[in-house]
Amino acid sequence: MMQNVHLAPETDEDDLYSGYNDYNPICDIEELENDAAFQQAVRTSYGRRPPITAKIPSTAVTRPIATGYGSKTSLASSVGRPMTGAIQDGVTRPMTAVRAAGFTKAALRGSAFDPLGQSRGPAPPLEVKKKDSPEEKIKQLEKEVNELVEESCIANSCGDLKLALEKAKDAGRKERVLVRQREQATTPENINLDLTYSVLFNLASQYSVNEMYAEALNTYQVIVKNKMFSNAGILKTNMGNIYLKQRNYSKAIKFYRMALDQVPSVNKQMRIKIMQNIGVTFIQAGQYSDAINSYEHIMSMAPNLKAGYNLTVCYFAVGDQEKMKKAFQKLIAVPLEIDEDKYISPSDDPHTNLVTEAIKNDHLRQMERERKAMAEKYIMTSAKLIAPVIETSFAAGYDWCVEVVKASQYVELANDLEINKAVTYLRQRDYNQAVEILKMLEKKDSRVKSAAATNLSALYYMGKDFAQASSYADIAVNSDRYNPAALTNKGNTVFANGDYEKAAEFYKEALRNDSSCTEALYNVGLTYEKMNRLDEALDCFLKLHAILRNSAEVLYQIANIYELMENLSEAIEWLMQVVSVVPTNPQVLAKLGELYDREGDKSQAFQYYYESYRYFPCNIEVVEWLGAYYIDTQFWEKAIQYFERASLIQPTQVKWQLMVASCFRRSGNYQKALGTYKDTHRKFPENVECLRFLVRLCTDLGLKDAQEYARKLKRLEKVKEIREQRIKSGRDGSGGSRGKREGSASSDSGQNCSASSKGERLSAKLRTLPGTNEPYESSSNKEIDASYVDPLGPQIERPKTAAKKKIDEDDFADEELGDDLLPE
Repeated sequence: MMQNVHLAPETDEDDLYSGYNDYNPICDIEELENDAAFQQAVRTSYGRRPPITAKIPSTAVTRPIATGYGSKTSLASSVGRPMTGAIQDGVTRPMTAVRAAGFTKAALRGSAFDPLGQSRGPAPPLEVKKKDSPEEKIKQLEKEVNELVEESCIANSCGDLKLALEKAKDAGRKERVLVRQREQATTPENINLDLTYSVLFNLASQYSVNEMYAEALNTYQVIVKNKMFSNAGILKTNMGNIYLKQRNYSKAIKFYRMALDQVPSVNKQMRIKIMQNIGVTFIQAGQYSDAINSYEHIMSMAPNLKAGYNLTVCYFAVGDQEKMKKAFQKLIAVPLEIDEDKYISPSDDPHTNLVTEAIKNDHLRQMERERKAMAEKYIMTSAKLIAPVIETSFAAGYDWCVEVVKASQYVELANDLEINKAVTYLRQRDYNQAVEILKMLEKKDSRVKSAAATNLSALYYMGKDFAQASSYADIAVNSDRYNPAALTNKGNTVFANGDYEKAAEFYKEALRNDSSCTEALYNVGLTYEKMNRLDEALDCFLKLHAILRNSAEVLYQIANIYELMENLSEAIEWLMQVVSVVPTNPQVLAKLGELYDREGDKSQAFQYYYESYRYFPCNIEVVEWLGAYYIDTQFWEKAIQYFERASLIQPTQVKWQLMVASCFRRSGNYQKALGTYKDTHRKFPENVECLRFLVRLCTDLGLKDAQEYARKLKRLEKVKEIREQRIKSGRDGSGGSRGKREGSASSDSGQNCSASSKGERLSAKLRTLPGTNEPYESSSNKEIDASYVDPLGPQIERPKTAAKKKIDEDDFADEELGDDLLPE
């Protein structure tokens, strides 16, 4: 068995640890200085080449390779580094050049595996910044200053100017503290100039809007004089604006020109705006020639609408007709730069249509509409301003303007100028020419036709031609069903015919088309008042009051409705608001006196009646009430002046002169009473009451004229008796037709009852003079009803007339067709 076992010889056995003590001559660095090849490589570029291996040594381990002799030899590294596991100087080289995660020498000594180092405990806390350090204080102050500036700007935008100014002042104070701290902590070069500039500029702006102009100018001076602020010279424009508000035109122009000199020529838009300010200042100073030079330069460099309009106004002021025409043509030629075609979808593409619909009402489109409306306003105003003076007549001037407008991009304004021409004829009381022009415009497109028909309807309505007014109102409504003015005029014609329900429907439709149509809302309230639907009428006028806060008409209508509701205290309160709006209106004051009289407050009634008499001493009702008031208080002398005023207002009424004579007699002045009675008798010789007083007074005074006046009195009484007998006999002889006459008389009295009831109520006892056996006694002031006459025109009797609103869009536009255009 053992014969098959062969033992290896000892010489063939490999030593596992052989080779570690062998010395590699490559690692010998002591002889490098004598190595010529190495020194040559160091001196050449080859020696400066980067190493061919990575910065981190390779972790590859050289393994022994078996040879044919059964031994294993280790290959050295290519760069001559010691082999892995080699022992040099008694220290064993690690098995790898890069430590693995968690591998340490301590792990060989039995320590636990802790790759995250959790055994070392938590990390130390971050170092807390010191709040008391100068840098932190400066940063905090900067933050506070910025916040105050922002709050000031926000308060200004919200309209709270006082709060904005306070915040700006606080920001200025804190910014000065910040500057001092920076100077102490760091060098002056580190000061934040942008923050200082923003604080001072905001403070100056807040001073300006709060009308503290001296403080604003001082603050601007601080900014402008500081050479460290770049481009601060442009703020001289703001200083010029302040001087302009102060009407210091010379200084304003000086600062505008200084700002203009400091604006570079490349900033063309800013220079144009400053030149416009200079032109406006020259206009306000009355220096139209200098203003013309500024605007001519602007129109030659960068023409715009405002400059063109102001140039036309300046030429109008100096009266140069030819230059006015040229300026108007330049204004017309200013390009609008609005592309209307992009809002029209050229194809049926749904995506394109959606985009077109989206941009039709966006902000850019709204800006374009505003720009176009402003251009139309300037052109219309300029045309109405120069048309009466550029030609021999205003009609020829309007014709020239119309021709120029028709040849421009504003073709649609030509028809509006024609309407203004018609309104000008109306103001000159040339109704035939106005009607002729408006009738010519009926043949135009629907918009112009509706406007012309609306004005014609209003014109005929105020002329009491309700048939023509209704006809043209129908034309206007048919041309444009959504025209609120046309619907209002149609409602007016129906209102005039007494069909209040139908009129209210037209007014409501006008309100549905345009909720801001105040004429329709006012007329709805009048219609409800006519139908005795007082609550609904009151709602309408209260809504209108919310829109027109200071309208005397609306306030009066509310007071009138409260009076109809028998709520006199509310009526008085609203009338007091009317007085605050129109403090000198005599009719409103008289109405207040009447309401206080009905409530029994005679002192307040006397106060308002007396104020009404001061502003309008010809109101017979007020004069009568004041005279009766002084008679009741037995101030005969003061009552005389009011009855004398009444005799001047109504000289054919004998009762006022008899009242004067009675006051003289009651005050004991018999001679003046006698003279007054004699004058009255000469003017009214057939007045029986005057003769009775003359007979009695002459008898009491023992005058011989008593017998003569007695004979005249008897003769007048006999004549009166004969006249009454004839009337009585005539009535008896016509008994067969009495029934018919009674029916006719009753109908006539029914028609005249309402007309005469007011006069009977005003002078219930003043008409009946006393007999010869008793003195004249005045009526009690309770029986005097000084009824109110509407001070605001015919609004209660008829509704408002709506005319074309396009006419009055600007300062020079004509007012809507009102009651003052036609004679009563």
